[in-house]
Amino acid sequence: MKIIGFCVIAGLWLGISTVSLADTPIQFSTINLNAPADENVRGVRFPFLYGKTGSVHGIDLHLIALAETDEFVGVQLPLLLFGANHTNSSMKGVAFGLWNWNKGQTTGLNMGAVNITTRVRGANIALVNLNRESTTFDLGVFNKTERLEGLQLGLINCAKNGFLPCFILFNFGK
Repeated sequence: MKIIGFCVIAGLWLGISTVSLADTPIQFSTINLNAPADENVRGVRFPFLYGKTGSVHGIDLHLIALAETDEFVGVQLPLLLFGANHTNSSMKGVAFGLWNWNKGQTTGLNMGAVNITTRVRGANIALVNLNRESTTFDLGVFNKTERLEGLQLGLINCAKNGFLPCFILFNFGK
């Protein structure tokens, strides 16, 4: 629990530590609308139903939403845990959601029911963790990755470079 608290505080600090005049400090986002229309948020974004913007450095507080960004630094937090996070390029920080989908580099923590990631330097914690390239730590019922650079803990753990391609309870890269 202390690690999660530390990750949340570190993610918030990283996200709002620098503010540019060209960025907006607050944005409301929904289907085909960002108010204000700026592509970069340095502060807080409130997506509702579906929100898409270029980058967020700070915190995403969404209510029943799919929150999509190209670049994210900070904390993604669905207010009622009915939310999903979709990052196209890179995510640094902490992502909480029913579903976390990161297409690029992830540095930090993904925590949800399902994590779909590409490259993770950090941890995935979910019922199902699916990783297309590499990961350092997965904790879940089912974990699958191409290249494991650390440890998987769960009921079924699969990694092409694991000590076995699939193993129960744990797997580690060789």
